[in-house]
Amino acid sequence: MPKKVIVIGSGFSGLASAACLAKRGYDVTVLEKNEQAGGRARQFTVDGFVFDMGPSWYWMPDVFEQYFSLFGKKPSDYYDLVRLDPSYRIYFGQDDLMDVPATFDGLAAMFESYEPGSSANLRKFLNEAKYKYEVGMREFVWKPGHSIFEFADLRVVKSLFRLQMFQSMSSHVRRLFKNEKLIQLLEFPVLFLGATPQNTPALYSLMNYADLSLGTWYPLGGMHKIIEGMVKLAEELGVKIHTGQEVRQIYVPNGHATKVITDQKEYSADIIVGSADYNHIEQRLLEPEHRRYSDQYWDKRTMAPSSLLFYLGVNKKLNGLHHHNLFFDEDFGQHAVEIYDQPQWPSKPLFYVCCPSKTDDSVAPAGSENLFVLIPLAPDLEDTDELREHYYHIVMERLEQLTGQSVRDAVVYKRSFAHRNFKEDYYAYKGNAYGLANTLTQTAFLKPKMKSNKVANLFYTGQLTTPGPGVPPSLISGQVVASEIAKSFQP
Repeated sequence: MPKKVIVIGSGFSGLASAACLAKRGYDVTVLEKNEQAGGRARQFTVDGFVFDMGPSWYWMPDVFEQYFSLFGKKPSDYYDLVRLDPSYRIYFGQDDLMDVPATFDGLAAMFESYEPGSSANLRKFLNEAKYKYEVGMREFVWKPGHSIFEFADLRVVKSLFRLQMFQSMSSHVRRLFKNEKLIQLLEFPVLFLGATPQNTPALYSLMNYADLSLGTWYPLGGMHKIIEGMVKLAEELGVKIHTGQEVRQIYVPNGHATKVITDQKEYSADIIVGSADYNHIEQRLLEPEHRRYSDQYWDKRTMAPSSLLFYLGVNKKLNGLHHHNLFFDEDFGQHAVEIYDQPQWPSKPLFYVCCPSKTDDSVAPAGSENLFVLIPLAPDLEDTDELREHYYHIVMERLEQLTGQSVRDAVVYKRSFAHRNFKEDYYAYKGNAYGLANTLTQTAFLKPKMKSNKVANLFYTGQLTTPGPGVPPSLISGQVVASEIAKSFQP
């Protein structure tokens, strides 16, 4: 009989680990608390509007291609991708906007228009970012992070300096560019990594390579189409996925987990993979003697941001918006400080608007728009309906002013989602939206470990462990944990 694996959680990492383990011959069951698979990448439909609840940026297409190729498949077997051009629009103020081209020639011309002579430095910057991306994807993200000795290879040690692990993103960008708008363009991808650009290693300019060179894509029908494809693939491999099954306890006699207990049923297990929130699984589903980390340890972790989200159905077409829109008309630095250094509700928030109906007619009724509005926030803040409504009007006032049209009077559907929803729906630690911050002291082997040292057959995957937050890293995390399990347990 093949060994039974129970995967707790059906986000990207959970589904990836399940499929990889099933391919190796394990008997895999996925248990999902919510009524739909996908974790943060769930989707809901109301009045003809189709809303992705979480991830909306499709970057690093090579990671998705690599994942599906493991099974002799490709993304196009499950969903249709389109590349966005322009990749996104940035509003810096009234009649002051930047459309970011999808081609290097277009980017170079745009950089020259803001800062004459800067295209040469753009080429240098992206070449360095490409090296970091390729080395990072080849040498770092596939390591399980058990020990520092995984990184003792001389090639890796030598590359640490070229990867600019010890220089900040801020100083790296400012060494090459002077125009503040170009600087904000290049610094924005690290805003969600968990620290200000001044405290983020320049290594993470690899995000700029993913953004500006590999491109911004969109799966028609929404980001949940990826989940649907992963579910279909997993089920084709024999994985059993049960939704509406909230795990209440992991039963661990003699240091070896034997059962996972839900509201409705007990599942026997030879191996358990925790793909839901690491803190929740360890601190709430295990008895104290089986926990690797203390409450104090978790409280000292630096979390990536939370978010205030609005899902809006608008009964008319809107001008001035592309698929992705960044509103940087207020002080970028001040908002970053209010997320990371002095956590508080922001005084003048930056925000993001996704309007997928500009690309995809299927996500809104004819003549309407689908809006996803996101304000990045510090985790663990007070979250009330009054605060949400206050910030709704702050950002919508600016959206209307900057795009020169009324929007609020055309909103026919509105739903908000913030800290308390992240806690209720995902048990997200401190209501975070993006996992553990990618600070230097929380990178690689310094992250919470993939393998429990108290429960012999318990493993973890997802955005609170290796390699980190985001959809592509979560896909990789699921593959890495499957490989680690195979080293310790034969099917």
